[in-house]
This record gives sequence, structure tokens and C-alpha cells, in this order.
Amino acid sequence: MDTSPSSFTVRVEPLGRSFDAPDSLTILEAAGFANLRLPRSCRNGTCRTCLCKMVSGEVKYTIEWPGLTREEKAEGLILPCVAIAQADLVLDVPDAVEI
Repeated sequence: MDTSPSSFTVRVEPLGRSFDAPDSLTILEAAGFANLRLPRSCRNGTCRTCLCKMVSGEVKYTIEWPGLTREEKAEGLILPCVAIAQADLVLDVPDAVEI
């Protein structure tokens, strides 16, 4: 079994910036290392400030039940502060900015 760490590419639209998201970091942390600021506040999955749409890809969560309803999950909404990329992602984050 391959246990080496993996990394996926995350593209943030409409900004058009991409960054690497290793499986050791949340998407929010990886964005910060790539000099991208995504909306955030609590960083523990409860405040929903970072809520955004996952256009494509797959994530897993670092907590058992992030602050999302089943309907929101079905619509592709994610919380990047507690989400880890499991595939290449495209996210719709209108408020993302380069820093």
C-alpha cells in the first residue's frame, strides 16, 4: 500500500489562481501558503465564513460533522477550513484575493 503523502491542485475561480494542496494541510492552510486569502474566521468548521462551492473534485473533512447540511453537501458546498483535498479541485470563491 502506498502511504506516501500526496498533493492535489486546487484552482480558485473566478480569480484563476491554482495552488498545491498536500494531504497534510487543509485547503485553507494550503491557500495561505500559496499567498491566497480565502474568507475565514473560526477555522474549525462552525462559523461558515469560508463556505464555498466545489465545482469539481473531492474532499474529506478533518472533523466528523462539519457545519453543513445534507442539502448543502449535495449542492457541492464545502468548508475549506476543515477540508482536505482528495483529488484536483475547482472552487468557486468570489471573495478570494492574492496577498
